Amino acid sequence: MTIATILILLVIGVFAGMLSGLVGVGGGIVIVPCLVYFLAYSQKQAQGTSLGVLVLPVVAIAAWYYYKSGNMNTHAVPIIAIGFVVGGYFGSKFALSLPDATIKKIFAILMILIAIKMLFIDKPIDENTTIEKNSIQKT
Repeated sequence: MTIATILILLVIGVFAGMLSGLVGVGGGIVIVPCLVYFLAYSQKQAQGTSLGVLVLPVVAIAAWYYYKSGNMNTHAVPIIAIGFVVGGYFGSKFALSLPDATIKKIFAILMILIAIKMLFIDKPIDENTTIEKNSIQKT
């Protein structure tokens, strides 16, 4: 691995980490496209590498700060995690059976749909009245 590649990977990691701490994203939305476009990874290689990063407790510090500030629903976390594990298993099996070009298109369409929804459809939420906002009390 060249020094240039290492530096690009570090920049991708820092950028993904900052966005993860800032808005809760990093893996699929940041790491995958960056690996594809800056380092010519295949879609499958980029997705696998992104998932490999998430295996490690890289977001533990950011999650800890959200938890300490009372902005984590600790009842929802294990339920979502169970679903994530099951979905990750079946999603990866399905993705590996598809051509890279198809996966790339699915990924792009998903990002576009989410962006459109967030920009034009979502209504402002009153943070003081959200259902089950936190399961912990601020100390």
